[in-house]
Amino acid sequence: MLKQVYLAGAARTPIGTFGGAFAELPAPKLGAAAIKGALERSGVRGDQIDEVIFGNVVSAGLGQNLARQCSLGAGLSNTIGATSVNKVCGSGLKAVMLAAQAIQVGDSSIVVAGGTENMSR
Repeated sequence: MLKQVYLAGAARTPIGTFGGAFAELPAPKLGAAAIKGALERSGVRGDQIDEVIFGNVVSAGLGQNLARQCSLGAGLSNTIGATSVNKVCGSGLKAVMLAAQAIQVGDSSIVVAGGTENMSR
């Protein structure tokens, strides 16, 4: 039987204009801020997290494994699994779907999932 999945917290960064106030912030920094906010709101501690799954569309020039960068930027341990998803516009949603599936089948208990992008960069 599949386990129930619950969303424990949510966060997002403000929406900016193209070339605006957030133009110089790379996507991993924006993702890290969202992770920090979601964890603060949910009360989930970093040591409870099994994996971070994050989606991104325009990953060229961002370095390796965006999910790992977001995770470390949020202050999470480098021992937590991190998976990046590139499925164009559906990347963030696919990350959430993969997280839910991992919980349903018992591979993980707590997963941070989402997406990050900076279209100005």
